[in-house]
Amino acid sequence: MKLGLLLLAALPIATYAQDSIAISSSTEYPNTFSSGSANVQPFDNKARRFNDWAISVGGGAAFMVHSDLNSIYDKKVNWGYNAYVSVDKQISHTFGVSLIYQRGETTQKAKLGGAAGQLAGVAEANTKYNQIGLLGDINFSNLLRRVDNHSPYRWAFHGYGGIGVMSYNTSLHDNNEFRWSTSPARVPLFIKQKLDINSLFYQVGLGLKYNVSRLIDIEARTMYIFSGDDEFDGGGWAGPADYDTSSKVSKYNMLNDKRSDNLWTVNLGVSFKIGKHLSHLAWHDPLQEAYYRTNVLENAATDLVVCEKGDNDNDGVCDDWDRELNTPAGARVDGAGVALDMDLDGVIDLYDKCVTVPGPVENNGCPTTATAGK
Repeated sequence: MKLGLLLLAALPIATYAQDSIAISSSTEYPNTFSSGSANVQPFDNKARRFNDWAISVGGGAAFMVHSDLNSIYDKKVNWGYNAYVSVDKQISHTFGVSLIYQRGETTQKAKLGGAAGQLAGVAEANTKYNQIGLLGDINFSNLLRRVDNHSPYRWAFHGYGGIGVMSYNTSLHDNNEFRWSTSPARVPLFIKQKLDINSLFYQVGLGLKYNVSRLIDIEARTMYIFSGDDEFDGGGWAGPADYDTSSKVSKYNMLNDKRSDNLWTVNLGVSFKIGKHLSHLAWHDPLQEAYYRTNVLENAATDLVVCEKGDNDNDGVCDDWDRELNTPAGARVDGAGVALDMDLDGVIDLYDKCVTVPGPVENNGCPTTATAGK
């Protein structure tokens, strides 16, 4: 009898346990273990929460620096311009890449030393360039962001580095060798570099972005470009003979010992973020949501409400889940608030005179002579 009662009580538990650990697998979601509140869905573009593409445009000033002829000469600035457009892809919240096109123009000056300088005067060169490059973008604000900083932010500090190829046209004018003259026959020096693998350049820079809205960012950006080319400033050809001190060719390319004429740009730009989502990956730390929710839970003063509906029959089981709301006073109950009837004879243990042996209600749950004989 006792073994039968035990099996009867264990049957609902076993049934529920088997259902709760059921494996749900299909051809769409193979090897999927799900139960309860599991929400299985494919990870695709529809499931993404952030935009990660943008188009940026900008422009500003350009200066030839650390070169033979410089844009800053005799304490005066010879202003040039630079403009760019790029397609930007955010790989993670800390790193992105851009395919960028840049063009610009610079003006630079220099003067040879000694008698050559007296004859030529102050030489002036002009450089017009076009550049195509691949630019890496590190978001230092996301990379170095403190994990206990739960507030959103609108400013971000960026670092850039990349490589590309360029084409350019230069001209050099002075009052001696490189001037327009028919007697003797002389012309300014013109150099043209085509866009090819021999025109590699490198660039690094810094930027400060401001998140204006869901669709627009603005940025102040400065870049330093290593041309790797001693002809980029227009100072002359860079062949071995052009560095021969015994030759009679003007030695503008020997005014600076370095063989790379470098460029410095300062730009203001706008980025147009593409996509339908409210947030862009460059402005979101994936753990920020978890940090915020954890902080809310840690600091929330949660009032634990027990038995919101009360326990009207005083059986120790709240009415919220009591399946028998009118249990007689003093009766022992199970977890669902139902009065116990151990021998299942229809007489609860409170009134059953024979708790372990079934009997009719008329005999207070005890077997009669007739039932006992059976």
